[in-house]
Amino acid sequence: MAETVARHLVATGQLIDEDPAEALAHALAARRLASRISAVREAVGLAAYHAGEWQTAIAELRTYHRMTGLQSHLAVLADCERALGRPERAIDLFRGADREKLDQSVAIELLIVAAGARGDLGQKDAAVAMLQVPELTADSSEPWAPRLRYAYADALLAVGRREEAREWFSRAADLDSDGETDAAERLLELDGVVIEGDDEDEESPAEEIAAGPGAPGAVPARPDADLTGGDTEPDDDTDVDDEDDDEDDRSDEDEDDDLDGDARYDDEDDDLDEDDDEDEDDGEDDDDLDEDDDDRDRAGEARYGDGDDLAEDELTDVEARGVADQVRSGETGPADGSTGGEPARRSESDQR
Repeated sequence: MAETVARHLVATGQLIDEDPAEALAHALAARRLASRISAVREAVGLAAYHAGEWQTAIAELRTYHRMTGLQSHLAVLADCERALGRPERAIDLFRGADREKLDQSVAIELLIVAAGARGDLGQKDAAVAMLQVPELTADSSEPWAPRLRYAYADALLAVGRREEAREWFSRAADLDSDGETDAAERLLELDGVVIEGDDEDEESPAEEIAAGPGAPGAVPARPDADLTGGDTEPDDDTDVDDEDDDEDDRSDEDEDDDLDGDARYDDEDDDLDEDDDEDEDDGEDDDDLDEDDDDRDRAGEARYGDGDDLAEDELTDVEARGVADQVRSGETGPADGSTGGEPARRSESDQR
């Protein structure tokens, strides 16, 4: 089972840019087997974001933050709120963030999203003011630098400051050697230069502009751990820490086993559940069926998992650590059928 989960995670990492829907299908398949593993929940959240499934992305990335104590995807969460038409919530996330504890790239992306949310509310001058931060003029080669300058140029253009916008698009293009933004194209557009072939699709420039930094869905969303099956080897210190953690995990696993009870995902329980629903509608109070209801509730807790119970078909923390080691060492390839349709679903479990 651990190898199957690892294969789905690797496939998710490899497909997330080229085929987000297929990547999401693999991530969901991994979640059905190992929903208590933080890397799995992160993979589902990021794949959902790339696929435009905003609500799913919010739920999964919030769960990931709770499980790990990290705040590495705040910008993605804020961007999802904005995409759902809730810019006020995006601004609240920006206000509530402890930016001193955030990685600089995350803090800058969160700022860009919050400024875009201000623009959504019609507060365009406030958006310009928000982006006037020291990092805007910093001599940095970090990927966020051209994105920040691009967002500032876009905000200036929105308030009619065309000449200033041109200058900042030019500055963004100077730093964007990899062509991550369309700053060069925006600059040409402001100069009145028409690229041959633009007449064939009049909507194309608008679509390209909407895809720039500051637009919903444009945050660079990457996992905290490499899921592509690279050949990264853990260092000696990590091995020592893992051994210590394994001892703690064994004790936690024993406690989880005591709490698991009789939670099952088999078809027999599902049949009993349907019978219980019919009996409740008829107003019958049968003691035997009440006991089945209790079994159903315990299975539901393991399945939808606000509680800490570990269902039988999920990985333990020790097995999960093995999954992470396999992914880091590159021993695991993508899941079978990664270029086809949605992976086969297990009949024993339900998606969260």
